[in-house]
Amino acid sequence: MKKVVFAVVGATALGLAACNPSEDAAGDAVAEEAEAQEEILEEAAEGAEAMGDEATAEALEEQAEQVDEAGEVAEEVAEGDM
Repeated sequence: MKKVVFAVVGATALGLAACNPSEDAAGDAVAEEAEAQEEILEEAAEGAEAMGDEATAEALEEQAEQVDEAGEVAEEVAEGDM
C-alpha cells in the first residue's frame, strides 16, 4: 500500500508540475489530494477501531501518516521547492 500511495501522490505532483500551472496552485492541489486520502484512511481506521480491530486501525493510521509525509514532499516538489 505504501508504494501505491507514494506513486499516486508523486504522479499527481509531477503531472501538475508538467502542466506548468502556477507553482502555488500546483502545490495546493497536491496538498488537497493528499489530505483527502489521509482523511479516508483515518475514517477507515476509526471504523476498524469501533469494530474492535485494533491491528487494522493501527495499520490504517500508519498509512495515513505516510500519506501525510508523502503529500508534504509532493507539495514541495510541485511548488518547485525541491
